[in-house]
Amino acid sequence: MRNKSRGFTLMEVMTVVVIVGILAAIALPTYSEYTRRAHRTDAMRGLMEAASAMERYFSQNQTYATASLGSATTDVYPAASPDGYYTLSLVKTATTYTLTATATGSQAGDECGNFTLNHLSVKGVSPPSGATISLSARECWKMN
Repeated sequence: MRNKSRGFTLMEVMTVVVIVGILAAIALPTYSEYTRRAHRTDAMRGLMEAASAMERYFSQNQTYATASLGSATTDVYPAASPDGYYTLSLVKTATTYTLTATATGSQAGDECGNFTLNHLSVKGVSPPSGATISLSARECWKMN
């Protein structure tokens, strides 16, 4: 009787490596886009909470002009979204404001760009500098 070696041939191993490589090439971009979509809720949450804080500030001070975002105890709201995927900024007058959530880090490649919310609760998106966005504000603000 012949003693047969048990194991895989080089061809079988290479076939498996190629298949795994193809699956990874398909799955990784899909997963990255899924996580970016999921992280959009961080921008929405940050903007909604900051807008709520701005309205509380206005009801106490009758102006938005002196409100600010940051880490000081006198600031209305932090300058970062709750999970840190976006940086929040504020443009204001005495009677109006616009909050902007700018994507940072891995979220910077998101096709929605920057999220905006103003004192009238108008939701919008704007492209980061030097880029274009491919989705409308309605699509970007939609909860997936």
